[in-house]
Amino acid sequence: MITGRVNPAQTLETQGITGLGTVYYNQIEPALVQAAIGRGEGTLGKGGAFLCTTGQFTGRSPKDKFVVRTPSVEDTVWWENNAPMAPDAFDRLEADMLAHMKGREFFVQDLYAGADPVHRLDVRMVTELAWHGLFIRHMLRRPERTDLDGFVPEWTVINVPSFKADPKRHGCRTETVIALNFDKKRVLIANTAYAGENKKSVFTIMNYVLPGKGVMAMHCSANHAIGNPVDAAIFFGLSGTGKTTLSADPSRTLIGDDEHGWSERGTFNFEGGCYAKTINLNPEAEPEIYATTSKFATVVENMVFDPETLELDFADNSLTDNTRCAYPLEYISNASPTGLGGHPKNIIMLTCDAFGVLPPIARLTPAQAMYHFLSGFTSKVAGTERGITEPQPTFSTCFGAPFMPRRPEAYGKLLQEKIAKHGATCWLVNTGWTGGAYGEGKRMPIKATRALLHAALDGSLNNAEFRKDPNFGFEVPVAVHDVDPGLLDPRSTWAHPAAYDRQARKLVEMFAENFGQYVPFIDDDVKAAAIG
Repeated sequence: MITGRVNPAQTLETQGITGLGTVYYNQIEPALVQAAIGRGEGTLGKGGAFLCTTGQFTGRSPKDKFVVRTPSVEDTVWWENNAPMAPDAFDRLEADMLAHMKGREFFVQDLYAGADPVHRLDVRMVTELAWHGLFIRHMLRRPERTDLDGFVPEWTVINVPSFKADPKRHGCRTETVIALNFDKKRVLIANTAYAGENKKSVFTIMNYVLPGKGVMAMHCSANHAIGNPVDAAIFFGLSGTGKTTLSADPSRTLIGDDEHGWSERGTFNFEGGCYAKTINLNPEAEPEIYATTSKFATVVENMVFDPETLELDFADNSLTDNTRCAYPLEYISNASPTGLGGHPKNIIMLTCDAFGVLPPIARLTPAQAMYHFLSGFTSKVAGTERGITEPQPTFSTCFGAPFMPRRPEAYGKLLQEKIAKHGATCWLVNTGWTGGAYGEGKRMPIKATRALLHAALDGSLNNAEFRKDPNFGFEVPVAVHDVDPGLLDPRSTWAHPAAYDRQARKLVEMFAENFGQYVPFIDDDVKAAAIG
């Protein structure tokens, strides 16, 4: 049975997906909330938010993600970072999953990624859970209802949490699998209800497709000056570094919080919504994000709440540290209605330094920017991936290695070319620890980070006095209005400067060891920029 609006020539049956029970096409938010509650998938919260849990998996499963190894992608996929799956194993996985789906209800959303119409990707999401349909309807961009009559999906993502893969039969690692086939333009997701896998699979597709067209695909947030889209800024960073919080600045217009492209026309958001971490969310520091947790149809994942009052406990991490909420961009008052901005004037690379070594902000030369972009140093924060319970220092190239199907140099070269062409100023911002490493020091004050970013984005920071960092060679401001001068010299924040020096040497050595893998592929100026 078919219900809802769909192009008759593009039903699931025409895609070879047959024998299903009722298929609900392109339901809007009220219907999806009603269906999810009726199916027992969650609870209606305050303000009409949808409260749910994701079961065993409360974060991504990066070790269970595979790319099908076919001749068309053999020479362009970064296989050291993307586990291969044989084409025949994918075919068996697909056949078995489709057989499992027969007779069951499914929810289809026809959406697209990419606010720039020149680089739009039409995607069909087929989900077993009604709330997954609601989630992805927030995350991707919604065509006009009348446009659905002619919608032709280029890619199809099928998510069936109730299906368990067979590692021997399906060529995967466990019963959980996320498999991308660039020839068939199909993604299969099984045995995980964590909704983030839906959006990150689309991000991975965009990260492969766009660089082939000369468009930089970026794991970043972005904003621009109010009334001036040309004055844009992008914020690279992994989960937990502050991309969502820092880009949602009420004094600027939010383009998007996580995934963007940089084309010949400027910056554009891939998404139509935000997926924000809620653990310890502060209504004073982050009022607009906090407010979304009690708005209609916001998806609230894995947050503990009072069953009688429905009050959310923002401090309770008993289910996971990776508590989240998903909401449409229009829930943020200063969000851009177009998702478009100019060429970035400022590029911010956010890092969460658990060593407590890096300063709160540093100005980078273009070559240093490439060095830090390819290094992608940060700390994985608790909960984002399964098994992470406290910050773990790591190098995630391009600030998003799990989502990068191509070799890092492909993205680095594109970024380098665009910085050179458009003259962007690059900054490294540490939102991690100061006064000591994790367990001894404290997190960088968000008030200080915001003051430093404001000075960088309005141009006033360029007029400050800078010193050269003895460990990394980048420039660090000596004094900035409304910022404790002591924070700008991380060595001075440690009780024992000699301990800081030992920690700094350790971090420098880690950088050098990690960067060795890129040396054969990069220009001499980037090699020379490694460490000051």
